[in-house]
Amino acid sequence: MSQQTHVSHGADGAQPKNGPRRDPRLLATAASPSGWLQALRRNIKGGELGAVPVIVGLLLIAVVFQSMNDRFLSPQNLSNLTVQIAAVGLMTTGVIMVLLLGEIDLSIGSVAGLSAGVLAVLAVRHGWSEWAAIGAALTVGLVVGLIHGVIFAKMGVPAFVVTLAGLLGWQGVHLYLMGGDGSINTSANGPIAMLTQTYFVPVVGWFLVAVALVLYLLSVLTAERKRRIAGLPYKPLSEVLFRAFLLALPLVGGVWILNQFKGVPLAFLIFVGFVVVLDLVLRKTRYGRMVYAVGGSSEAARRAGINVDLIRISVFGIASTLAALGGIMLVSRNFAASVSTGGGAELMMAIAAAVIGGTSLFGGRGNAYSALLGGLVLGAITSGLLLLQMDTSVRFMITAAVLLIAVVLDAVSRRGRKTHARGGA
Repeated sequence: MSQQTHVSHGADGAQPKNGPRRDPRLLATAASPSGWLQALRRNIKGGELGAVPVIVGLLLIAVVFQSMNDRFLSPQNLSNLTVQIAAVGLMTTGVIMVLLLGEIDLSIGSVAGLSAGVLAVLAVRHGWSEWAAIGAALTVGLVVGLIHGVIFAKMGVPAFVVTLAGLLGWQGVHLYLMGGDGSINTSANGPIAMLTQTYFVPVVGWFLVAVALVLYLLSVLTAERKRRIAGLPYKPLSEVLFRAFLLALPLVGGVWILNQFKGVPLAFLIFVGFVVVLDLVLRKTRYGRMVYAVGGSSEAARRAGINVDLIRISVFGIASTLAALGGIMLVSRNFAASVSTGGGAELMMAIAAAVIGGTSLFGGRGNAYSALLGGLVLGAITSGLLLLQMDTSVRFMITAAVLLIAVVLDAVSRRGRKTHARGGA
């Protein structure tokens, strides 16, 4: 009879306080730095590159531009960079949701422009309070997204066609709203302007870092304790602390640099806040797991009892709402809405940032932090080229090259995962 490990239970069916036994060799390997390196090598070999290429690329970009202009890593330039990426970054978070379904939304830029136009028209021409106008602009974005989702999910029209029609149609509505003015200036002191013009004093930044680290440690330690009690593989305390240390490095360094200028900007906090919330929704909730399931295989998800149509409609609604918020940020930063708001390179940059950040174009793989990483990469390229006084054409060409590299890495990683799944070396 083969030896088996049995777990005794009490009268109430609970497991012993010490939990099930685990192989000490596994714990020793997992807890050691060499174990983490081995796990990283296994992930890379299996096609799971994660955020490593993006982080390496971001570091290389910083080194190159700093060597060419010593103002690149100055507190003022980095602070401006964080505010600049907030609008497109919010649009990118919506794009990521759609990409996880294996679909595309080409109307993101037009929806941002339409919401910006609604905001300016209501706040300036019709005298609405700015908060009410912001709410109306977000509602417009939500309604537009739901319309797209219903046509796609219920009528079977491909998302590419639906959102392409949206790109043209909503841009037309935007132009109609703006009328002959071309541009509507907004207040430089109201709530709209406050979104991108507010900076927090240093103590607030340090407080936010402390809260983020404490919440991270509490959530991870609680989750690992539950896994240990349930007899599932869990991370040892040393690994949890090491991960917290890695998280603390960019948080502490970023806040320290931003505090050298004006402090942490509200716009960047809003962007990061949405990224964190979306990440928790995707990883920790049933809704998030259903989004990944539909992106992986809609037919398999349907057979598993998931309401595929509802997931698709909700995702397009979320994406357009975030696009609307991005449009509001554009108005806030420029103190105006114009016929060109959202009609430039915002759409392409939002999609590029999502892909560069690590979200797969093939659906079912990616995370919310792709918006932050991809946004930082594109923002750094733009900022560096502006400091070097290079033409916009150069920025587009470099962005195209980075995007192509990201897609190639995604395709290579998919091939590696397939080979690994077949037992290949």
